[in-house]
Amino acid sequence: MRGLAAAALAAVEEPAGMRLLPYDELTSAHLDTWHRLRAGNPALDSPYFHPGFAAAVHASGRPVHVAVSPQALMAVHRDGSCLRPAGWPGADFQGPLLAPGAAFEPLELLGGGITAFAFDHLVDGVPGFEQWTLSRRVSPYVDVSGGLDGYLGRASRAGKDNMGQARRRAAKAGRELGPVRFAADSDDEGVLARVIELKRAQYAATGAADYFAAPGRAGLLRRLLRTREADFSGVLSTLHAGEHLLAAHFGIRSGGVLHWWFPVYDPAHGKLAPGWILLRELVQAAPALGIRRIDFGRGDDEYKRRAKTGEVLVAQGLVTRDPFRLAARRTLERARPALRALKRRFA
Repeated sequence: MRGLAAAALAAVEEPAGMRLLPYDELTSAHLDTWHRLRAGNPALDSPYFHPGFAAAVHASGRPVHVAVSPQALMAVHRDGSCLRPAGWPGADFQGPLLAPGAAFEPLELLGGGITAFAFDHLVDGVPGFEQWTLSRRVSPYVDVSGGLDGYLGRASRAGKDNMGQARRRAAKAGRELGPVRFAADSDDEGVLARVIELKRAQYAATGAADYFAAPGRAGLLRRLLRTREADFSGVLSTLHAGEHLLAAHFGIRSGGVLHWWFPVYDPAHGKLAPGWILLRELVQAAPALGIRRIDFGRGDDEYKRRAKTGEVLVAQGLVTRDPFRLAARRTLERARPALRALKRRFA
């Protein structure tokens, strides 16, 4: 596998060490290497590792650089003296593009005014990051191979129960509100605007940080919605009953993996649990869409715990030569579980 990494990068002819290139200075050889490394490593099948995601983030107005070495590529943002993964804080899977078994030295990211690399959704087990990892959290997923029947055969009891309730509530919505319509892949920018509106209202109601308060992020979603590459695209799924938009979701997909990114529902119809109805429809449609897995992303939301069929770990940490900065970050990471519990208690 080390030979694969060397062969993939040979065409780029990178010097020893790591360079930071603006995304739009990447050559076709760099991009070919990116695709080859990703295709050769099953741990990188998330759409966040596709160059199309980094390209969309860069084009939306937030500059992306790519760290390039003879062994690896990694898309990042330069935030003062700190590097962060491209798409942060909305990138739910992070890490360098490596062939399986290839070595990586995180300290090579530092230098030239860069004093730290901060990560919060690093794919667990990436070589070289163990000493910089301060915590790990679960990132659930749903195996949707075989569609709804396949899912029900491997789901937990809670998952099966909620899917059954979703079927009955969909029938109720049809009786009370009008015919239920599901669109797996809509290109309606008006609906996307409503998704963002509902998500911002949810952030305000729960006290969560508003992802869309920063410039360019709504534009990023619009750009991704218009992206229709052969192996990368934005995906907007909607659930209507009559004229009512009950629930919707905007995510990104690559190959057979769909990332569940911005799910919303209309609180006026919350008693119907429309998010579960939408998820059921999407699971049922998965084989026709060519989707085999839905990644929920990090988090302990109740619906994720109930619906999941499995989970992976993602890591949080900081690469730095400053021991005091690392100690401060370690203290913060240790305090986070208590802070989350306190927030839930008083929510």
